Amino acid sequence: MFRGSYEAKITDGRLKLPTDFEKLVNAMNNNQFYITSVDGTSAEIWPLPEWEKREAKLAEDSTMDDAVQAYLYWTSHYGQQVEMDKQARISLPRTLREEAKLEGEVRVMGMMVYMEVTNLQVLKEKLSAKPLTAEGRARVAQILKSRSTSGTP
Repeated sequence: MFRGSYEAKITDGRLKLPTDFEKLVNAMNNNQFYITSVDGTSAEIWPLPEWEKREAKLAEDSTMDDAVQAYLYWTSHYGQQVEMDKQARISLPRTLREEAKLEGEVRVMGMMVYMEVTNLQVLKEKLSAKPLTAEGRARVAQILKSRSTSGTP
């Protein structure tokens, strides 16, 4: 489970994974990733098995819903399957690096089953534009409560 937030550096188009995330990836015995974005402002780094689960869920419905088709256009446009090297570096797709301004110092955040990489300035703008409101906190509390009463932790 990826959690927390770390500063990292992208050099020559490659991200060096933060040590804590590198340890998790090594424990998964996985070095294959799918890197993508749904909006071009940040990179999502999915362990390939997790991305494949996501694809399987989308493929369960034989009809191509407009929202699913748009999602696939975005994630395919920015997407690339990559392999982590022995120094725990991952190459980010050039198009995504350029559009999301992913060079130099970045923030790598754990998003449970994947990692998100964001330009520090863009992240600050996102956090300002989308604060966690009282309604948002109430919704999260409702989700956690409903899952705890259904036997799901």
